[in-house]
Formats: sequence, structure tokens, C-alpha cells
Amino acid sequence: MRIKIHESYRKVVALCDSDLVGKKFEEGKMQLDVRENFYGGEEVGEVESVEMLKSLALDDAIFNIVGACAVEAAMKAGIINEDSMGKIQGVPFALVLL
Repeated sequence: MRIKIHESYRKVVALCDSDLVGKKFEEGKMQLDVRENFYGGEEVGEVESVEMLKSLALDDAIFNIVGACAVEAAMKAGIINEDSMGKIQGVPFALVLL
């Protein structure tokens, strides 16, 4: 997985499966563009990403999560559940505002 933290008035966290970076998915009127400049951060494993997500959730961060592994890590971190994710072309994603 890759994680990138954008500093703004709140931290904006982009977490995605590594193999999805640079790809674009469309379904009907919905579009998911996994751009390198937004999602292309440091490579992290599942355990590290779960711990980072838990810590960032305490800071009231905003989360953009794309891909099966990334969504699974977010569920393990307790910031989303199955009902809070969507899919575009079979790719799971979630947007979280805490």
C-alpha cells in the first residue's frame, strides 16, 4: 500500500493499493482517479498502515482510501465498516470525514 499525508487545515490522508496508482476507473457518472501526485506516497505494510490510520484518526483527519488492501486496513483501524465503502468497476473505496 501507499500512503501520503497532505497538510491543510486538516490532514488529508490518501491510502491506496500500490498497483492502483496512476489508474482511472469509471462507472456510470462516477469516476475514481488514483493520481500519482495525490496517492503516490511512501510504501507501507498492513500493520504499519493500520497503526498510522489509528493515530491519524485521533487528529480528525480526512481519509481517501482506495483498493481492497487499503479498505481492509481502514476496517482493521476502525475508521470504516463494510457499509461505508463503495465500489467503482469492482474497486472498493471510502471517503471519511471525522
